[in-house]
Amino acid sequence: MSLDLHKIAGQIADMAAGLGERRAERDAHLSLALDTLSTAQSDVIEEKRALSRTTFLVAGLRGSLTGRHPSPALPPAYAALAVDGSHIDVDRHLAARCYLINLGTVHIRYGEQPVAELGSEPRLFTDEQDMYLRDPGSGRTQALEGSLLGALRAVEELRTLAALAEQSPDNTPTLALIDGSLILWSLAGQAYQDFVRRALIDDMFLPVMDRLRELARSRPLALAAYVSLPRSADVVNALRLDNRRCPYEAANCDMHCGSLALGQRPCDAIAGVMDRDIFGELLGGGERSDVFATTSSIVERYYGEHEVHFYYLNSGEEIARVEIPAWVADSTELLSLTHAGLIDQCRKGHGYPVAISEAHEQAVVTGGDREEFRVMVEAALGTQRLPVYTSLKDRSKRVKWL
Repeated sequence: MSLDLHKIAGQIADMAAGLGERRAERDAHLSLALDTLSTAQSDVIEEKRALSRTTFLVAGLRGSLTGRHPSPALPPAYAALAVDGSHIDVDRHLAARCYLINLGTVHIRYGEQPVAELGSEPRLFTDEQDMYLRDPGSGRTQALEGSLLGALRAVEELRTLAALAEQSPDNTPTLALIDGSLILWSLAGQAYQDFVRRALIDDMFLPVMDRLRELARSRPLALAAYVSLPRSADVVNALRLDNRRCPYEAANCDMHCGSLALGQRPCDAIAGVMDRDIFGELLGGGERSDVFATTSSIVERYYGEHEVHFYYLNSGEEIARVEIPAWVADSTELLSLTHAGLIDQCRKGHGYPVAISEAHEQAVVTGGDREEFRVMVEAALGTQRLPVYTSLKDRSKRVKWL
């Protein structure tokens, strides 16, 4: 039996009413955040951040909190590269242990000699060595599935993007794009042992970033990750350290406010506001903010020279978060290329970068694709006279008894 929507209609109405009631509180928090922003001194907050121990992620402040930069001139000819991916995870109900990664690729060149090349690269992983990450020192293993497979797919997207960049003309300014974050968030925290992070970051992710940086040294190549409708609050969290919001010389959330309920801490007066809320008020169409640094533990511990920076961009349709590696953030030329290129891409894509959108269309794996994949695997096993089996749970889902 499918979901009985009639039974939850009242609950949905109650949820909407509750959100409406909390709108006034959210608006008050936003107003106070903007007031704090107008007088906050970024150098004072940055000094305090370095001394503090917070329970929330605070942006590293490289410049002004209120900086606004108009879109620079776009090169008369430039290339936009993009890679996006989808995958079919390991399915314990399937007779063969395997997973599939499908990468959509886009190469669009603008100017007097325009080119558009779109494609997809599906790859099936079945070898035993592809199914696990192994610690060479202890022999411990970690299955590559779930969120770890998502991290592997992100690395494969970057690897494919580097290959596209190597094939791009040397003298053409090139914007290399991925959808989402450069930060492998699934590896943060204590969920995995260090050898898992070393395998995915040290052995896979960082070498690809090295390739891209080396390419950027010999040609105008800028890497950027585009986050649509971001839910991050790193910059707002920096405002929570302002002396008007936090009365302590150095914040220590657990020691000073650990016994207080949510909403009772002094800085909670601006909690719940997202960065896109304040930059939606601050930035005009086509403008970007100053560049900030992420203080994510996974980046600070493992990324080294490829530490992630970010800025907020008013694309004309939304406030997006754009993440860039340090070597792009430190280059005026490359930083300007990401800014001008993304504004142009969003204009061509009705508010969203057209190259990323097209890469997504090439990469998408539909529900029908997943079922057909299952059928093909089972048929191939049958051809080889290998056992085709599934769990009784899966069989019960696919067979209608009544």
